Amino acid sequence: MAWIALKHPDRRFHTVLALALAWALSTGLAHGQTLGLPALGDGESISLGAERQLGDRIARELFRDPDYLEDAVLDEYIQQLWAPLVRAAVARGELSAELQERFAWRILLGRDRSVNAFALPGGYLGVHLGLMAVVSTADELASVLAHELSHVTQRHIARGMSEQSKMTPWVVGSMILGALAASKNPQAAQALIVGGQAAAIQTQLGYTRDMEREADRVGFGILVDAGYDPGGFVSMFAKLKQAAGLNDSEAFPYLRSHPLTTERMADMQARQQLNVPLPKPLPDMAHAMLAARARVLSQNSPDALKAWIQGPASLSATATAADRAAALYAASLSHLLLRDAEGTSRHLQSLSALIQAHRHLPSHALAQRWLRLLQAEVAERQDQPALAVQVLTQESPGQRLQRPELMALSQVLQRLPDHPLWPSVTAQLRDLVQQTPLDAQAWDRLSGLLSVQGQALPALRAAGEAQAARLDWPGAVDRFRAAQELALAGRLKPGEHIEASIVDVRLRHARERLRALQAPER
Repeated sequence: MAWIALKHPDRRFHTVLALALAWALSTGLAHGQTLGLPALGDGESISLGAERQLGDRIARELFRDPDYLEDAVLDEYIQQLWAPLVRAAVARGELSAELQERFAWRILLGRDRSVNAFALPGGYLGVHLGLMAVVSTADELASVLAHELSHVTQRHIARGMSEQSKMTPWVVGSMILGALAASKNPQAAQALIVGGQAAAIQTQLGYTRDMEREADRVGFGILVDAGYDPGGFVSMFAKLKQAAGLNDSEAFPYLRSHPLTTERMADMQARQQLNVPLPKPLPDMAHAMLAARARVLSQNSPDALKAWIQGPASLSATATAADRAAALYAASLSHLLLRDAEGTSRHLQSLSALIQAHRHLPSHALAQRWLRLLQAEVAERQDQPALAVQVLTQESPGQRLQRPELMALSQVLQRLPDHPLWPSVTAQLRDLVQQTPLDAQAWDRLSGLLSVQGQALPALRAAGEAQAARLDWPGAVDRFRAAQELALAGRLKPGEHIEASIVDVRLRHARERLRALQAPER
């Protein structure tokens, strides 16, 4: 999912997010909904519906931010780590059936080099590419996701608002704005938090430390039960401690929103000792390649791309296969973004040879898959759609595709309107959006294919569903209305009457959501 670099991308991102929080608190939640929430589980709390509503309002702003990233490869990798954690949380009783149903459980990726991740109200989580770029193992990244998941399952955001129940919603919103601004720009936060709010902030930070310890405890248990190495928690803490020792530069806002203490580190080390130690894993070539992808996509200025290209030549003789794979992947992608076909081909060939030479490693199959997806991306960008199709289908001809391959193939096929794979890919996209109706990228791909096929009504409906999945209700209304007008004009093809009925229902729903969104402003 894609965040395009701005001069101060993270600062703008957090400001937009916090303004959305303040506005939602001062309008939607202020009308008949209590803000009185207990600390760490005592007494009443706001409803799940109210928290989800707040989360939707914030997420809507994030989806609109130019830093929002839709990248099928990185999305799948995050989801592969995330799914076992959710299953473990359910099995442990940390995640109730009601919470599963009422919350969004969506992870948003941001194209930002800062090391950061955060939980939002209503089951939304944010992960910056900078975090994916610095973690050394999948277990480290999973430990961060487990920690953030625990903040949501324990409803820490709702609890944290309890201490502010005597304040006006605007003050609460200002506090949240200050906390978010502090994650990247402490000076801005100090300017926003003034006067009597300082004492309230200190109180809130006390709860934050309690919540951090609880998220550590619950997250550690989830991580272990999900089958990950608990050492990932400890090594991630060590990485953050080292960053703190380097004066906590702006690249590590995670240290501000999740303050690291000696007590927390000691607790995790003690918990790790209670578990059966796992053998130290070999460097993971597949993880290293995707960490390299995150680095390049988060730092893609011409100068940065030229620096990534020099990576393979600067490696020491003792570099691991994972280190070499990461450097070659980054160089290949950087050459591609700089439109250097010869350099792209040269480094891709070296990467392919390296992966083949290490086919005995457990991660070989996954590394080979990431290589194929990069090769297909190269072919598509270099105006070789037929080659891209060949690369994407060579391992599973005629079989169902995994999501990254399906996203890539459906985009390529829009340039090959007579290709025999059209019916199969269109059917697979329809199945995917039926199973995951909030997959905006899949709806976009389906809309593109249907449009090329001349199926205007279903294409418009799919475009509307994509906007609805991103919570862009004005955009959804616009596209559903265009589809409805097309149907009313009598320009329906055989079998499209059912589609027209669905459009009518979806248009009513989108208009209701848009009215609800606009209601506080009237």
